[in-house]
Amino acid sequence: MNTQQYQNESFLDGNQAAFLEQIYQQYLHDPSSVDAQWQTYFEAIAQPPSAVAAPCIDPTMERRSLQLRVSRLINAYRYLGHLEADTNPLGHYAYKVSVPQLMLEHHELENIDPTLTFDPGSFNIQTAPTLQNIVHALRETYVRTTGFEYMHILDVQEKRWLQRRIETDLARDKLTHPERRKILEQLTAAEGFELYLHRRYVGQKRFGLEGGESLIPLLQTLIHEGGKQGLQEIAIGMAHRGRLNVLTNVLCKPAGELFSEFEGKIDETYTGDVKYHKGFSCDVSTEGGPVHLVLAFNPSHLEIVSPVMEGSVRARQDRRHDKDGDQVLGVSIHGDAAFAGQGVVMETFNMAQTRGYRTRGTIHIVINNQIGFTTSTVSDSRSTYYPTDVAKMINAPIFHVNGDDPEAVVYATKLALEYRQQFQKDVVIDLVCYRRLGHNEADEPNMTQPVMYSIIRGLPSTRAKYAAELAQAGVVSLAGANGLIEAYRTKLANGGITCCNSQTRSGLPAELQTHWKMFVGQPWRQAVHTNCSLERIQRISDRWLSGIPADFMVHSRVLKVLEARAAMGRGEQPIDWGFAENLAYATLLEEGFEVRLSGQDCGRGTFSHRHAVLHHQQRREQWVPLQHTADYQAKFTVIDSVLSEEAVLAFEYGYATAEPNTLVIWEAQFGDFVNGAQVVIDQFISSGEQKWQRLCGLVMFLPHGLEGQGPEHSSARLERFVQLAAQENMHICVPSTPAQTFHMLRRQMLRKYRKPLIVFTPKSLLRHPLAVNDLEDFTRGQFEVVLDDQDITDVAAKEAVTRVILCSGKVYYDLLDERRKQGLVDVAIVRLEQLYPFPSQELVDVMEYYPNAKRLIWCQEEPVNQGAWNGIKHRFEAYDYIEVVCVSRPAMAAPAVGSLYMHQRQQQALVREALGHFDAECAAD
Repeated sequence: MNTQQYQNESFLDGNQAAFLEQIYQQYLHDPSSVDAQWQTYFEAIAQPPSAVAAPCIDPTMERRSLQLRVSRLINAYRYLGHLEADTNPLGHYAYKVSVPQLMLEHHELENIDPTLTFDPGSFNIQTAPTLQNIVHALRETYVRTTGFEYMHILDVQEKRWLQRRIETDLARDKLTHPERRKILEQLTAAEGFELYLHRRYVGQKRFGLEGGESLIPLLQTLIHEGGKQGLQEIAIGMAHRGRLNVLTNVLCKPAGELFSEFEGKIDETYTGDVKYHKGFSCDVSTEGGPVHLVLAFNPSHLEIVSPVMEGSVRARQDRRHDKDGDQVLGVSIHGDAAFAGQGVVMETFNMAQTRGYRTRGTIHIVINNQIGFTTSTVSDSRSTYYPTDVAKMINAPIFHVNGDDPEAVVYATKLALEYRQQFQKDVVIDLVCYRRLGHNEADEPNMTQPVMYSIIRGLPSTRAKYAAELAQAGVVSLAGANGLIEAYRTKLANGGITCCNSQTRSGLPAELQTHWKMFVGQPWRQAVHTNCSLERIQRISDRWLSGIPADFMVHSRVLKVLEARAAMGRGEQPIDWGFAENLAYATLLEEGFEVRLSGQDCGRGTFSHRHAVLHHQQRREQWVPLQHTADYQAKFTVIDSVLSEEAVLAFEYGYATAEPNTLVIWEAQFGDFVNGAQVVIDQFISSGEQKWQRLCGLVMFLPHGLEGQGPEHSSARLERFVQLAAQENMHICVPSTPAQTFHMLRRQMLRKYRKPLIVFTPKSLLRHPLAVNDLEDFTRGQFEVVLDDQDITDVAAKEAVTRVILCSGKVYYDLLDERRKQGLVDVAIVRLEQLYPFPSQELVDVMEYYPNAKRLIWCQEEPVNQGAWNGIKHRFEAYDYIEVVCVSRPAMAAPAVGSLYMHQRQQQALVREALGHFDAECAAD
């Protein structure tokens, strides 16, 4: 087939034929490198000729047809070889796939001259490229105990790189004797640990690693090879399967500490958690120097720890200015069923290469037990062929490896690490293994999987198989292998550290440490100065506008906002919410605190109030004024996040737990959307300190308020947060003025106190004419947890009050407006700006100003079964001399009505009732 032959096609001229010949030669060298339409065309040309046409076939044409078929065969092994690879330690229990595309008959190559040689293209072969040698090399490469799945990757450079590593002279078979003995020691430790606990603590759950012991040499390889390549920190996130084994045999947790946990000895200062949820940190020695290891604490919600770990990794990289991920690596260990079944996995993958959340590549390890609790059939557990198929969404290579071949596991680990370091991208190791004892040690797997477990009972352990293999190869004797068992058992029984690579040095260098101790045991009422001088405010506000480059074209409406802010700084206009919030960030940045703000549309602000990011109106350029507030300032990062709540909030939580001196804020687009992240709130934010002694200063902005926008854009579920509030685990604030927000944010960082801050932020108040402040509210004062009525100031007026209304948030302005309209002088309106920790003493102090108050009203715009009432009504027991009642909407299943007209009627009714002018007609609506 040559250019002249192409010219015989009526639709081709000479230039077109030459071009087609060029494409064809490229296709012969590597079919996967050309467009799919060209592949289809060439495959049609390469079909074997019919008997009638045979006499007309040019010999050159026939030889090229054979070459093309051989190229297709090589390509088939690269694409599909993993399907036929021997990756399942259960052997014939697994459904054995027969792949026709890997058979010579499929390509009509079964009867050709064995002496013919072919061009193998980019396929590396060390012998003469006859068909027999090519097939042998292909099978040795692609269908042994490792299946390589990488041809879905779109980047040709990455595929070529992987092919060069995978296809080069089978380097994975060249471990030295000491290296093989080291693997046997690690397998012995993995198996010995589980056997010891099984006998010592009979019947106790530990979610053991039996059947997946190769995870320990995998992690040890990752750590030590990573140390050689310059890694200095590795953060690991994993669920409970094998966790205790990893803690003891990888992170060097002293066995005695673990035994104490089995025996129920805990620090009673905290409520604590089960032992297989706890984390740990240590330093280990490697040839490249010490590596700091961290295992993240996690709940039983399986995959939710993955984005938490990613956030911690990003914080550590930012602290080191590690922009390429050369120093800090994240490792995420998954279960097969959870990896396929939990949506947060996809959300986390989707963040992997984004600007605000990338960590320069995570190594994912799937402990593939081939069963999800009791569900083992693919038709029940997932809709994909592999549990790892979700990783293809980001073009991650996937290495399926037989857990009973520890040397193949070690090879796959080295390859995965090398790929990550080279391309700064995620990579997946699918460790195909099994569970020897079922879901946990109290589970009876034969009830639901009798066939699978009849096979498992007859299998020798991974350690036993490998010891026999090394004994046969003369690497160790059986007696020597058995001696390793006794040596490990002795170390374990002594209760010390079983890892031989632990460091005596504790912790990171001082400049890289996070000093959490200064935040432990601090009172929440500690006083700090959050005000700011007038000169400083004016300088900052002027710079927001004057610092914009002269040729940067700002949107006309945004420019007016910036001009107004400059006027606010000069005292010429009342100060609004956007000014106050940005001023809080600017002052903290000047004082050395970094600020990280993320969420959907948080650069502009969902309600166009923030404008932290300016966009050039003619070019794809941005200007972030808060990055240029001062000549010397900390880093300000603002990210319009991916459209996710669960994974993004978990990421920010992980970041905040690793970096106490950064103001980390996550903003929900609407407060209602926080529903999608409830697992993070329940399992980490509200309870992380009590379970794991983990402090966290994360701030959550949740826009909240009933303004007639329907049931999905009204409520941030305030009731859930007040229900979760206990043991001083968080702050819940509902600031009602810009100045309150300013002082609240500054207080969050200036106090030596780090607890999550949940802020119910406004929507309509962002531009409400009454929700403004003067400059002096920023140059003096502090965050007031209770705000007294500002219209009733003298003693006589306060003594005339017979009804005190307590409220939070937007409803205050509705009450204030109606009271002023009616000219009421016997009603005071007091705002609770902080709902938790409840400001009992401050409220008592305010109530003393109203000695003649006969009724105390809690007024909320939410339905009575929602909002703050049920969570705080017991707080009013101190006022037993006053009747305390709640005025609200009636109980509802949804947070709000869908009709603006009905909303307005309801709002009018509850406001009038709270003020003492009950309107039966409005209330009936």
